[in-house]
Amino acid sequence: MHGANMSNAFRLEEREGSIALLTFDLPDKKVNTLSRAVLGELAQIIKELEGRSDLRGLLFQSGKPGQFIAGADLNEIGAMAFASKEQIGQAIDFGHGIFRRLSHLPFPTAGLIDGNSMGGGTELILSLDYRIASNAAHTKIALPEVKIGVIPGWGGTQRLTRLIGLNAIDMICGGEPVDAKKALALGLVFDVVPAEKLVEEGMRLLEYSQSSGEWKRLREARSKPLGLSIDQATFAFATAEGYIKGKTKGQYPAPLAALRAIQKGANVPLEEGLKVEKEAALEVMGSPISANLVGIFFMNNRLSRDPGVDNTSLQPEAVQRVGVVGAGLMGAGIATAHARSGIPTAIVDVDEDRIAGGMKRAEEVINARIKIGRATPQDMAAMLEHLSTSTRQATLAEADVVVEAITENEQAKVATYKELAQHLKPGAILASNTSTISITRMAESAPDPSRFIGMHFFYPVDRMELVEVIRGAKTSDQTVVTIVALAKKIRKTPIVVQDCAGFLVNRVLFPYMNEALLLLQEGVPMDTIDAVATKFGMPMGPIALHDLVGLDTAFYAGQVLAHAYPDRAVPVPILGELAQSGQLGQKTGSGFRKHGGKRPEPNPAFEAILEKHKTGNPPTDAETIQYRLFLPMLLEATRVVEEKIVREPADADMGLIFGIGFPPFRGGILRWCDTEGADKIVERLKGFESLGKRFEPTETLKQHAQTGERFYPIPKLS
Repeated sequence: MHGANMSNAFRLEEREGSIALLTFDLPDKKVNTLSRAVLGELAQIIKELEGRSDLRGLLFQSGKPGQFIAGADLNEIGAMAFASKEQIGQAIDFGHGIFRRLSHLPFPTAGLIDGNSMGGGTELILSLDYRIASNAAHTKIALPEVKIGVIPGWGGTQRLTRLIGLNAIDMICGGEPVDAKKALALGLVFDVVPAEKLVEEGMRLLEYSQSSGEWKRLREARSKPLGLSIDQATFAFATAEGYIKGKTKGQYPAPLAALRAIQKGANVPLEEGLKVEKEAALEVMGSPISANLVGIFFMNNRLSRDPGVDNTSLQPEAVQRVGVVGAGLMGAGIATAHARSGIPTAIVDVDEDRIAGGMKRAEEVINARIKIGRATPQDMAAMLEHLSTSTRQATLAEADVVVEAITENEQAKVATYKELAQHLKPGAILASNTSTISITRMAESAPDPSRFIGMHFFYPVDRMELVEVIRGAKTSDQTVVTIVALAKKIRKTPIVVQDCAGFLVNRVLFPYMNEALLLLQEGVPMDTIDAVATKFGMPMGPIALHDLVGLDTAFYAGQVLAHAYPDRAVPVPILGELAQSGQLGQKTGSGFRKHGGKRPEPNPAFEAILEKHKTGNPPTDAETIQYRLFLPMLLEATRVVEEKIVREPADADMGLIFGIGFPPFRGGILRWCDTEGADKIVERLKGFESLGKRFEPTETLKQHAQTGERFYPIPKLS
């Protein structure tokens, strides 16, 4: 090995045969990212390499084993979401310029990929002549920019298309990673080899390319138009556009912008294609949707690292065994989630029939996943191996955590805790899957209130990512940290919430659901109400959601919340009357609508109930209906923050995104407020003053309106 050139992030060495090896290794960082400063350093190294006539090739690698390049710097991405078009254009030109020079070095180049190559990292290796990937499972290559509302803007839409043809549409517009095997099949990489062979095989490839002159032919070909026929282009792009529009419902513009960049750039020379890419990138970068999706990315990252308490020195206790009391829909789902994650889990219920029903439900979860290709028969065997059943509570004596998931009845739950006290080992954590009952109150009947906590899963457990971790007044930090870690271990997203009626999700959801019924009583058609909500971005309308969750469930939860927050809860008799008539929604075949056919239909029985309670004078414009639905939800979310029910605004927003499907492109209800502007929201609320307390602005909202403060400060470009 010859002499080495050092910089802060890069190390340049010369190997035998006049091959240069450039290693990217950010000091004091777990992963490599491409900040503006790092790209500036790379530009200096490229300048040196451009003058090297003695080199026969360049290999590029990461100095972090199992990690390649995570993409652009997260903080700069966050700031760019609020940048001006001029600043964004300069950033695109900066990246284009560096990667253009990298692609024009006077010798062949190859990237050696071991680990994740994401976003800007992938665009970097696309500017090289060749790519070789390690055969390790951790090696993945992606251009995931559409997931944060932007498009690959440093050449990705143009270079990948010239490399793998129209297969680039899936990778770019879907944003999903491909493994090394798929990358080889696509032609994205030249070869796949063991990680320890990457440098050796890279040197061999560069030597071959240099002696054959292949690298010059490749560059020439990739600088030209792709050469698609009119028929090829018309069919491929029309099909892709239809699929994207169907999937995004027109609410996420980035995939379509990326598709336009590919379509317009494919049949022109590369340099013209890069101009097309810049135009498309400027359409979406810096937009509110991009800012919101970038915000969610940051919030998700924070949640993945958050231990659930402010004392970050606390370590979670090991959870070797879990018990679940109750084999119903929720209990079976909770037990399955733990067993699927390799944790020995016991389900306990009062008789064998209920146990058998629980096991059947557990198997149905895995079978459903097998059908869609997300599980294998081996996964079923592994799950069953970790799942045991019993009618005896003594079976739970070795459990570190026991989750109670019986019927939502406080007396029954309290009686269960008193029985469990005879069997639980000292220090065991007892968690309740309650959705409405006070954790602080029930803790007084638990063996140890400091080791009692809420662990509220959402239905269906196998598909819903959120778990509300509810602290009672006496719940210890150690208990919280342990349950948060356990929820992450079973692939859920835990959010820590202080005890209050409705906790986080149901408390904030209730005003929205109640307002929908008030609009219905006023005479707004239910189809109109649901259409306004889905156009806003909700996965289904509030009337359809009532029928899905069950009108008895909605009625009971509504009673609890109305009792807790009487100043802003307005009685809605139509819900109680419909529930008392036994029409409970989808589970009984009729509720607000009739179910069972190809699509829901009007329910004459409900129409008769509604007729008795219609108040008249309904709003007719969609905008008013939208604000009637979502402003009460927003106001309740601000109260949750004010009362410190959640530790920060991001917890409220992520809870609603994961718990009720609040539209991610809006960034959460509080981020929606920031986007609209608190001053405009307060002004809007004045139009609803006659409707009472539920439309009265909170102190937080009034303060934001006066000062311009936001729930999420705008990051600054450095």
